[in-house]
Amino acid sequence: MNRFVIAERALRTAAPHELLDAVRRVLAEEYAAQSVDLFLADYGLTVLQPVRDLPYTAEPVSVHNSPEGRAFGAQEPFVEGIRDGAMRVHLPVTVRGDRLGVLSVTLPDGEGARDRLDELADIAEVLGHEVVVAERDTDVYLQARRKDRLTLAAEMQWQLLPGRSCARPEYELGAQLEPAYAIYGDNFDWSATADHLTLYVTNGMGEGIEASLLTNLGINALRNARRAGIAIDDQAALADQAVYAHYQGRCYLSVLMFDFELATGRAKVVDAGSPQLLRLRDGVVERVTFEAQLPLGMFEETDYVVQDFRAEPGDRLVFVSDGVHAVASPKGEAYGDAALARAIMSTRLLPAAEVPRAILRELTGHRGQSLPKDDALVVCLDWYGR
Repeated sequence: MNRFVIAERALRTAAPHELLDAVRRVLAEEYAAQSVDLFLADYGLTVLQPVRDLPYTAEPVSVHNSPEGRAFGAQEPFVEGIRDGAMRVHLPVTVRGDRLGVLSVTLPDGEGARDRLDELADIAEVLGHEVVVAERDTDVYLQARRKDRLTLAAEMQWQLLPGRSCARPEYELGAQLEPAYAIYGDNFDWSATADHLTLYVTNGMGEGIEASLLTNLGINALRNARRAGIAIDDQAALADQAVYAHYQGRCYLSVLMFDFELATGRAKVVDAGSPQLLRLRDGVVERVTFEAQLPLGMFEETDYVVQDFRAEPGDRLVFVSDGVHAVASPKGEAYGDAALARAIMSTRLLPAAEVPRAILRELTGHRGQSLPKDDALVVCLDWYGR
C-alpha cells in the first residue's frame, strides 16, 4: 500500500474533530514530517487562523504578506525555503474551488522533499474534503476560523451560504460579504447540475436578526422551488408568495436570479430588486440592465417574467448589492458605476475568488471608514464556456 493511500485512509477513518491529529500522525510516519499545521481562512478573508486545541486557535497569520498567505492566494504549493536541511511547504486546502485554508508541513532533506510535493498537495485536498464533511458533526473548524465573535444574524447568514468560491471547467465563482462578522440580510446562493448553473444575489431589507430571518425564509423558499425542478420565474413567484404570506408586505427581498445553460452561456434572468450586474468584456466594463420587477414579498401573487441574457467565453460578470454601488463617501458621493468600473478593471488579472475581497478593499477607501453601515456583497463570475 503506497503512502498516499495510507494517508487518505487515515483521514477518512479519523473522528471528525481529530483530522489534524490524523494528518500529523500519518505525515510523520510516512513522510518524516517534523511539524504539521493547519490554517483556516477567517470569515473576513484577512487572516489565516491556526487550528489548535481549546480554544481552537492561536495567533493568526496574514493572508496578504505571509508564506501561508502566498500559497492561499496563488492556490499553488509554496516552498518557504530550506533551513538546517529542512524544508517548510505550504499547501492550499481547497475543495472544488472553495478556498478553506493552508496545510503547512516541515520536512527533512529539502531537496528530496521537493519530489513529494504532488503527493502532499493531494493529501491537502483530501484533508479539505474531510473538513467539509466533518463540519456536520463538530464545531472545531468553524470555531477555528473566527478571529472575532459572530453576531447571531451573521451566524445565521454564514450557515445559509453555499461557500465562498467554486470552480468548474465552464466557470469560476467567488463571493464575499461585509461586515463579515456582523452581516444582516445580503446573501448569495448557487447550485450546478450537469447542464445548468443557478445563481441568486440577494439584498434583504432591515437589520440584525429580522433581516437574517427574512433572507433565510426567501432563500429557502427559492431552494425549495428549485429542488422541485421548477423554472426560475416560478421559483420567484413561489418565494414571493412565501415571503408575503409571512410579512404581508411589511418586509421584502430584492433578488437577481440567473439560470445559465452551461453548453451555450444563455441565461434566463429574473430581476426583482436592487442587486446590479456589471460585465467586463474585451477590456470594457459596462452595466447590464434588465427590466426591473417587484421585490419578493412586496405584494400578493406577483407574476415574474424571465428575460434573456448570454455570457460569452472570457466574460467577467460582477454582481453587487446596494451596499456597494450606493455607498456614500464622507462627502456624500455615491460609489456608483464609474468607481465600480475602475475597481473591476484594476482587479482584472486576479482570479474570480480574489476579486470580491479586492473590490471591497477599494470600497473601504471610498467609504472612509473600516466598518460599513450597510451590508456589502460582491459576487464575481468568470465565464469560460464549453
